[in-house]
Amino acid sequence: MIALYYYPGNASLLPHMILREANASFEMRFVDQPNRAQKSPEYLKLNPNGRIPVLVDGDLVLYETAAIALHLCDKFPEAGLAPAPGTPERAEFYKWMIHLTNTPQAEYRAWFYPHEHTTDEAAVESVKRKAGERLTGMFDVISNQLEDRTWLLGERFSVADLFLLMLIRWGRAMPRPPRELPNLQRLADRVLARPAVQEAFEVEGLKAPFI
Repeated sequence: MIALYYYPGNASLLPHMILREANASFEMRFVDQPNRAQKSPEYLKLNPNGRIPVLVDGDLVLYETAAIALHLCDKFPEAGLAPAPGTPERAEFYKWMIHLTNTPQAEYRAWFYPHEHTTDEAAVESVKRKAGERLTGMFDVISNQLEDRTWLLGERFSVADLFLLMLIRWGRAMPRPPRELPNLQRLADRVLARPAVQEAFEVEGLKAPFI
């Protein structure tokens, strides 16, 4: 049995979408993030970092969103959510997955939780503003690379596109939301049209505007 520990709209949205794309059998386990259930002793036994998501797959307990995503690609190869291992396309897929988790996803930490990045309360807004500026530049770079592509890997849909949709969604309250870049808007619209993605959003109770 696969179990996904999640909170609506959190980073757990990525593995949730993947599981539905793969038509997998799994159960959802709600983590009450506003009440800090992710910091409870029980949850810390699953993820000592106290962050969401966690995936339990039999005896395997796995955290880190990108690691969970890559595991699910390998577990359900028949779903075709990533190119075959050992191919140049797979290397390109790894590039995007590592870039998305190391660059915009990591930067969002300073955008959403600026108080964690300074001991000066007066500097909180400045920290948030600079994080937003860096994110804006990151999305510009991604958008430029999508200029002549349908998906991040060209004409092939992959989990990387689900990942990018989630990151575009997170930026919907930024001064310049990622959706304002036409290339990102088009990709997001394509991903949002997928039945598995629509189902994941519905189950999590996520309401429009989705991005």
